[in-house]
Amino acid sequence: MDPTVLNSGDTAWVLASTALVLLMTPGVAFFYGGMVRTKSVLNMMMMSMVTIGIVSVLWVIFGFELAFGYKADSPWYGSFSFSGLGSIVNDFTNNGGVYPIPVLAFAAFQLMFAIITPALISGAVADRTKFTGWVVFVTLWVTIVYFPVAHWVFFFGNKVGDTITGAGFLAAKGLEDFAGGTAVHINAGAAALALTLILGKRVGWKRESMRPHSLPLVMLGSGLLWFGWFGFNAGSALAANGLAALVLMNTQVATAAGLLGWVLLEKFRDGHPTSLGAASGAVAGLVAITPAGAFVAPWAAVLIGLIAGVLCAWAVGLKYKLGFDDSLDVVGVHLVGGLWGSLSIGLFGTQVVNSVGLDGIFYGGGTALLGKQAFGAFFVLAYSFVMTLIIGFLVEKTIGLRVSRDVEVEGIDLNEHAETAYELASSSRGGSLI
Repeated sequence: MDPTVLNSGDTAWVLASTALVLLMTPGVAFFYGGMVRTKSVLNMMMMSMVTIGIVSVLWVIFGFELAFGYKADSPWYGSFSFSGLGSIVNDFTNNGGVYPIPVLAFAAFQLMFAIITPALISGAVADRTKFTGWVVFVTLWVTIVYFPVAHWVFFFGNKVGDTITGAGFLAAKGLEDFAGGTAVHINAGAAALALTLILGKRVGWKRESMRPHSLPLVMLGSGLLWFGWFGFNAGSALAANGLAALVLMNTQVATAAGLLGWVLLEKFRDGHPTSLGAASGAVAGLVAITPAGAFVAPWAAVLIGLIAGVLCAWAVGLKYKLGFDDSLDVVGVHLVGGLWGSLSIGLFGTQVVNSVGLDGIFYGGGTALLGKQAFGAFFVLAYSFVMTLIIGFLVEKTIGLRVSRDVEVEGIDLNEHAETAYELASSSRGGSLI
């Protein structure tokens, strides 16, 4: 990248957005940590925090190369030389165009996406996951699943004149995913479903109360996610420009509508709106607008968020009917919300707000865009689900991925980390707080 074309304002926005997206993973830790029981809260939060450490190191060694390194004849993955991030800083492809920001700023920004995706998965297997097993799983999963999928979706090839070569598989097919509906949310949601099948149900599921131990922590986590998500979505413009402003506005109104949709459904269905529903509805709106934010008008963003809130609130109840224990509703929110958000582009996408995109059905574009969105969404879903089944099975059958029944009942925090979240009274290995 020629340093003479760097734009300080765009660079500052991407750097600030990078910090905002990093904040989202501690936000996930608080959000999930508040939703589990007292005896599991530290383990739940540690699963997110250790993911930051693992993925950051792998990204520098080979992850960025694998996701964004250039190979003219490979739509499936980038370069894979283990030569480290520093070796490709000076000859990094322009990813479909010239961006006036340093390559390291782009690399750091994309790193935060790589971190939060496996962290999202952890909520599905709360209360029963061995910490060392999780560490090995994350290492394998980001290498085999996330890094290649990021290449398929986010890598737009090397542009020389009007010729683009080496684009990722789905990007080359015209998939529109502005900030990660497929690469992040569908990817994580499908993996979460697979892991719940590998680990099985929690001890006492459906029989015992497993209500959130701290709704204030849940609300704090959702607030941090909402705040950080502006960097996640608007930062994906990679510039401080009108597109970033459009995405920021769409993110806000879709999230607000998602919150309203979830609590309205609760009111009519259960007779009372809940704080957990408000927090979950906001996240559902955030998930749905993530792929669509740059391709739809604000009025459509409101509708996308509202439908996401209602749809995801309905979807989380399916686990009881279908019999899979998705502890913290990762499948119902991220897989279902990600699918809806990706497909919604085929309905509401319009060149009126973004000339790079295509028109969807409601703007006279026919079903072509919807078909591309469906193909990309379900291709990523299938790949992530199958590969996660394989990875999870291998980890479970070797070092183990699930703790023993006794450890789960006594308290995973005390047994896995020799700590308890709240020292309100003296505790021993036989008397942890429940």
